[in-house]
Amino acid sequence: MVSLNPVRILKREAEEDKAETARLSSFIGAVAIGDLVKSTLGPKGMDKILVSQGRNEGQVGITNDGATILKAIGVDNPAAKILVDMSHVQDDEVGDGTTSVTVLAAELLREAEKLIDQKIHPQIIITGWRKATQVARDALTAASMDNSADTARFNEDLLNIARTTLSSKILSQHKEYFSKLAVDAVLRLKGSGNLSAIQIIKKTGGTLEDSFLEEGFLLDKKVGLHQPKRVENARILIANTPMDTDKIKVFGSQVRVDSMAKIAEMELAEKEKMQDKVNKILKHNANVFINRQLIYNYPEQLFADAGVMAIEHADFDGIERLALVTGGEIVSTFDNPELVKLGHCDVIEQVMIGEDTLLRFGGVALGEACTIVIRGATQQILDEAERSLHDALCVLAATVRETRTVYGGGCSEMLMACAVQAEAARTPGKDSVAMESFAKALQTLPTAIADNAGYDSAQLISELRAAHSQGFNTMGLDMDQGKVGCMKQLGITESFVVKRQVVLSASEAAEMILRVDNIIKCAPRKRTQDRGHC
Repeated sequence: MVSLNPVRILKREAEEDKAETARLSSFIGAVAIGDLVKSTLGPKGMDKILVSQGRNEGQVGITNDGATILKAIGVDNPAAKILVDMSHVQDDEVGDGTTSVTVLAAELLREAEKLIDQKIHPQIIITGWRKATQVARDALTAASMDNSADTARFNEDLLNIARTTLSSKILSQHKEYFSKLAVDAVLRLKGSGNLSAIQIIKKTGGTLEDSFLEEGFLLDKKVGLHQPKRVENARILIANTPMDTDKIKVFGSQVRVDSMAKIAEMELAEKEKMQDKVNKILKHNANVFINRQLIYNYPEQLFADAGVMAIEHADFDGIERLALVTGGEIVSTFDNPELVKLGHCDVIEQVMIGEDTLLRFGGVALGEACTIVIRGATQQILDEAERSLHDALCVLAATVRETRTVYGGGCSEMLMACAVQAEAARTPGKDSVAMESFAKALQTLPTAIADNAGYDSAQLISELRAAHSQGFNTMGLDMDQGKVGCMKQLGITESFVVKRQVVLSASEAAEMILRVDNIIKCAPRKRTQDRGHC
């Protein structure tokens, strides 16, 4: 009798989870991530405190932005990582809906787990989900509105979208003020959607309502000593160049001299090299010189003598945006002044914000450029306010490009869920069971919104479902009153692009995780030990 040993293919320390174990591991990880951010959903959602470890140990952040929370936490589960990546894509693509997309994907997988327990094959579930996604998408498209032809109504739509986006953020107490501020900033872009022309500066002090929109560009830097503090008709040379001596850095080299006079000669030679570089810069006929790197005392003195405003150490993001808005180019060599494109603006002057002095560039070449200055009591409030405002700006810019809008407050989700359920009732076979599970997952979004506000979600969702079944397709959740209300009258509007992206991304990510039947973890690479030690 021959005993057969099991054949091992993988390396000794590699791990493999098969079939049910792999699927269960994926479901548990994804559902845990969904449950983590579910409590932040909606206008009454709760915040999370994030305390960093390692290099920035003890640094505290407070946020209810799904993408920020998921970016900050370290996850080890492969399925959880897929949902984290999906929320980042949602954030990059449309700026908002990061929590919704994560919760919807997690709920789809929770429903899939129940179906698999009923011995329904994953491929049948996927087929049903694909049909349901198409039905949901068609229902959403049919319910969308487009008021772009009427400027006044479209501007009101934009204001409503901004209010809805900010209602679940830290700025909800001041949403009227910040909605108008965000819409004004986006409308200045004249449809280009180029958000890099909108700069956000955070300054502690004052209250959130002290924030304002500054037309033009603000640079958080100071002018050099004895240089002009105000320049009109500015011709700006923007550079990224070292302004100290061009030292030859040779490791271990030494210079020996036999008198102090020789040292003086060397210093004079270094000064002459710096002066040559400054003279080359002055030949560009610019009256403002802005450098990303430091400008040292001697070149600063030479610029002051020539009556040129010199600004040093403009951070890279600042200098790139400055080149964009003034129409100039960033240069690093100065031998061909005729080939260099200077930036232009009407006036550069100093302004005071709180106790800080900043430089204001007025009348810049890119007329749509503007700066939003956010004031607040603490750095955490400023950071969260910036994230909230960034979400609103992204959604508004997306809406300007794709002008269709839909109603919020759980209205769109219930509309899609009812459409999917109606189609499931007409669909024969097991696909219909998967379609019903998709509809249930969609209904968990308004359920979570009601739960987070402390209301009776079972009562509200049953009322909302009944209203939609009777054809009242504008009904949603009024979280101020704790009842079902008309979203059209309340002005709770959302971007069509955001809602569509939520449904598509969540169903694709859930489908990808559901396909998994094996998880293989590679064997860790061995660290080679020093041979010199026993």
